[in-house]
Amino acid sequence: MVHAETSTGVRNPVAEVGAFLKGSETIYLVDTVTSLAGIEVCMDDWNTDVLYSGTQKCISCPPGLAPLSFSDKAMAKVNGRKTKVPNWYLDLTLIANYWGQNRVYHHTATVNMLYGLYQALLLIFEEGPDKVFQRHRESHLTLVNGLKELGLTMLVEEPYRLPMLNAVCVPDGVDELPVRQRLRSEFKIEIGGGLGPLAGKIWRIGLMGHTAKGENVDRLLLALRKALGRG
Repeated sequence: MVHAETSTGVRNPVAEVGAFLKGSETIYLVDTVTSLAGIEVCMDDWNTDVLYSGTQKCISCPPGLAPLSFSDKAMAKVNGRKTKVPNWYLDLTLIANYWGQNRVYHHTATVNMLYGLYQALLLIFEEGPDKVFQRHRESHLTLVNGLKELGLTMLVEEPYRLPMLNAVCVPDGVDELPVRQRLRSEFKIEIGGGLGPLAGKIWRIGLMGHTAKGENVDRLLLALRKALGRG
């Protein structure tokens, strides 16, 4: 299950599904690429067996690393395979040995990337995770209220919205692409368009990590007002 679904801006009920699966043999895998460090993630409390993320979104670290965690149940499943993993790069049995007591060589670590991740996490803990979550939430609410003043509506109903990925409905009669192009060329602000069935119907506005600040939201709202010709 994807915790924070970036094509729609929906927060999926990961905790509720985890509670439903508790005690079962099901291996519960959760994608927290967009949610980690933006909203609360509780792997053990949610009965998650495999959890993975990325460094480039709310952690505000350069892309290239994928934080990954396996439960004892998931590792038992991996170690109990009847056939070998058919590739080297994604063989978790080899990687587990690399990080185990024997330190069996698997790969040369991207040391500078790890230094970057260390610093990014240090900044999060210096600010305080709860304050980081609140900052994302407040930035989201500022954006939603400002969009409302521009006559724009959100795609997702309020209880299910993500603070870090905001899906905004394109008004009737507006070609969304020129708006995005003007934001990028004139104001140096880039927002995403819709994907798949939502192409041309929504804008996707990211507020992640260090970009989730009031001054950035205010700058975007001012630029969007001008790009839409509404002041």
